[in-house]
Amino acid sequence: MSEHHDIAAMSFEDALAALESIVRGLETGQQKLEDAITAYERGAALKKHCDAKLAQAEARVQAIVARADGSLGLDSEE
Repeated sequence: MSEHHDIAAMSFEDALAALESIVRGLETGQQKLEDAITAYERGAALKKHCDAKLAQAEARVQAIVARADGSLGLDSEE
């Protein structure tokens, strides 16, 4: 499985945890240069994935509106 498919299959929470782990590793400054670059590239892909997942969630939340009677529904259900 390619790295792209690996990330695409991750939940937001798993991708965020992996990204946090990469950041901690990079912050130590103990990695070899090539390993740090590879980690940075994976981190950039994970960040993009997390951003997309957040955008999807935000769109879903914004689609929910409170009606005058207090019930909830989707914008398209009017």
